[in-house]
Amino acid sequence: MFTGSFVATVTPMKDGEVDEKSLRGLLRMHLEAGTAGIVPAGCTGEAATLSSEERLRMLAVCLEEVGDAMPVIPGTGSNSTAETLHLTRAAAAAGAHGALVITPYYNKPTPEGLYQHYREVALEVDIPIVLYNVPSRTGVNMLPETVARLSEIENIVAVKEASGSVDQVSEIAELCDITILSGDDPLTLPMMSVGASGVVSVVANVLPDMVAEMVEAFPGRPSRAVELHRALRPISKALFFETSPGPIKYAMAELGLIESDELRAPLVGVTEQTKGRMAGALDRIRSARA
Repeated sequence: MFTGSFVATVTPMKDGEVDEKSLRGLLRMHLEAGTAGIVPAGCTGEAATLSSEERLRMLAVCLEEVGDAMPVIPGTGSNSTAETLHLTRAAAAAGAHGALVITPYYNKPTPEGLYQHYREVALEVDIPIVLYNVPSRTGVNMLPETVARLSEIENIVAVKEASGSVDQVSEIAELCDITILSGDDPLTLPMMSVGASGVVSVVANVLPDMVAEMVEAFPGRPSRAVELHRALRPISKALFFETSPGPIKYAMAELGLIESDELRAPLVGVTEQTKGRMAGALDRIRSARA
């Protein structure tokens, strides 16, 4: 269930509100493109500035559009265990196929604190849990030993690993058999070479079929996977010239995939300098989508 190319969906905004029309259009695109699953309200979806009601409404829209055609795994994490538990329970009640739970940000919990946080959520909510390790966003790195401990809990089934370390992926794979998903687009293929089974991708917002093909090609056609990795790498880099999701929203608006590149404060649109730097990547994307 948790293998392949999952998309970390943006949250389209219009006049300060979630743009459900654009969101539905994106979901229909992914149904046609071979995307393995939908991950709304994560970091790319600006979860930190969405209300609980908005996050759950987005989940409802996703479930309405895709049903059981592909898994919908919303971000339900917070820096509070109580809030995380509330959101995860609500997602489960709404019909989510799993939950992506980020390490609590700002608090910087110890390994034991992380273990107890995830254990409480997993034992209280009977849906699959995907751990999410992204130290650059949260200030804490979940160690492979902690992931291995948590993997012993039945419904903790996967980890989105966005530490930027292929070696850390290797360590996790050596310690346990939890499913590993890349959380860093440029490192997806290197991570798969040491044990990852797929990606939760930002780039898949604009090139879903290409990212899906790369992931699917790796086991049996590694040379094709390498070819696609090389084609995607400069695009991946360009989409992180500034804090995500600024660049990906700008690219999607330029491509007509969403009406506006609007972000929610404190995030703001990318600078003119960044737009200039992204011109080549946008040309590559247009060519690949043609």
